[in-house]
Amino acid sequence: MSDWWITGDLEAFLGRAGAFLRSRPAAHTVPLTVTDALRHRGPHAFGPADPVFGALERAGRVEAVFVRTPPWALNLTPLSGPDADALAAHLAELGHDLAGVFAAEDTAAAFAGAWQRHTGAAVRVERGQRLYRLGELTAPDPVPPGHPRVAGAQDRELIARWFCAFAEAVGDRAPADAGAGWADARIAYGGVTLWEAPDGTPLAMAGVTRRSAGQVRVAPVYTPAELRGHGYGGAATAEVSRAARAAGADEVLLFTDLANPTSNALYQRLGYRPVGDFTVWAFTPPATG
Repeated sequence: MSDWWITGDLEAFLGRAGAFLRSRPAAHTVPLTVTDALRHRGPHAFGPADPVFGALERAGRVEAVFVRTPPWALNLTPLSGPDADALAAHLAELGHDLAGVFAAEDTAAAFAGAWQRHTGAAVRVERGQRLYRLGELTAPDPVPPGHPRVAGAQDRELIARWFCAFAEAVGDRAPADAGAGWADARIAYGGVTLWEAPDGTPLAMAGVTRRSAGQVRVAPVYTPAELRGHGYGGAATAEVSRAARAAGADEVLLFTDLANPTSNALYQRLGYRPVGDFTVWAFTPPATG
């Protein structure tokens, strides 16, 4: 019998696993912010399919969790190799069709290998990411011309379009209509800051999640390709980081693409320090017929 308790009931899941998630806010930033978004935006915030949650329990104690919001990759907290194998076998037996997995490096690799063994799927590393935590914030020097402004309803179309462009650039499988819902949700709590030129033209944006368990995560940061190289994204990131600290966040976090040395260097100059490395694996079902 599996040690995994699996449910589609968000509140039941948080009642069972919430304390575990809050025990390590930085390491658990993704399931914390995803479940918070589901609470505020409803069960289909990330797509039309119903989310699924799981908790690994032994002797009445939660040891790990997963969060699945199709069409996005399965998110896992750290697991041993045998536990990753057992979960892959259990989900395959239940008929889950996973697009991929996102987890700390070792856990992601162990689960991807197990998924391939149990399902015959092709698996590949899609990208490596590094989680950073803000230490002492250092403002960009020089600060580019312009000023920050929190995005409002008048910016809905722009930030929705930029969100979709960001998702496409990083290879995320965002639903076609994801941008509008994301924009509405972020505008509702002031979750996007624009860096504007002196004449008011938007040049870049930096988003921030709602505070959950004391942590917030900066995401996404986007500058249109033709405007890059001038420091606009860095200025927007510094502003949302400052504002998050001022609003009482205990930890300000962000992920970077390990294949992008420019962004990794930028965030370290702003005062972000590495926490750990994560990997996104993509799964392709075996051919049939």
